[in-house]
Amino acid sequence: MNLRFVEAFHWAVSLSSVTRAAQKLHITQSALSARISALEEELGTVLVDRRDKQFRLTIAGQRFHVMAQQLLSVQRQIKEAMGHNSSGLVTVRIGAIESVVHSWLPGWLVRMRSEQPDFAFELTVETSPVLVDQVKRGALDLVFAAIPATDAGLRTVALPSMALSFVGRVDIHQASRYRLNDLACFELMTFQRGSQPHQALLELFQGEHTSPPRVHNISSISAMVQLVEAGFGVATLPSEVIDDLAQRSPLKRLPGTPALAPLPIHASYREDPTSSLTESLLSSAMNHLKTSAASRRRRSHPSGA
Repeated sequence: MNLRFVEAFHWAVSLSSVTRAAQKLHITQSALSARISALEEELGTVLVDRRDKQFRLTIAGQRFHVMAQQLLSVQRQIKEAMGHNSSGLVTVRIGAIESVVHSWLPGWLVRMRSEQPDFAFELTVETSPVLVDQVKRGALDLVFAAIPATDAGLRTVALPSMALSFVGRVDIHQASRYRLNDLACFELMTFQRGSQPHQALLELFQGEHTSPPRVHNISSISAMVQLVEAGFGVATLPSEVIDDLAQRSPLKRLPGTPALAPLPIHASYREDPTSSLTESLLSSAMNHLKTSAASRRRRSHPSGA
């Protein structure tokens, strides 16, 4: 049995689409359909119900898909046990929200370059809903978003959340303390409407029975930073991002401000019985986050301080 044909069938089932499966395997749609047809001929049974345009499995197809996953998993285990190492670059399609891109993602990618020299990536920077949709459709292999992806065949792991802070300009926001009423006097900027930071900001004012100020929704951290630097107003941004930017720009975390709910981060990916690469990447990212957090703690609390 040709395992390439089994793999084609698996991805068509996993992604519920011959078109998306063909894109995943970098072959034409007709080639993928031919592989499934050849598999059906070899097995002597129909696996896919072709009576309409919607992708459906026959009962035999449902049974075979379970065995197909087992076959591909055994193939992967054999290759790993025999020390198989595919030649050439392995490209992984990664998606991330801006908060991740502007914080720990660059350091992790530098680390990956040394850990896996054959690793290459395609990076998509988008909002969480778009990233989740793309990993569901198989357009991305691994995404870091503020919301989890829930779908058959997908796995989601919660990563450390990101603290958020109110950020202003050093020479404009000079008060020693900023209460909620003080913040209501400024133009406030946060992430896109309906996002977790946007909802958390509105709930903060509602909880204090304070009239919410005018809130501007901006999906770009770079745009918010430039607006704060220009003196437009105050933004809610990841604390880690601001700590790095403050070393080279006139930004500061505003003191005494009420606590903002942290930004949750979830890593989501589709299970792949043919490869453990995505799981390996996620493990590396989690180790990098632990190392980075320990390093920040040492800088904040040096010995003897």
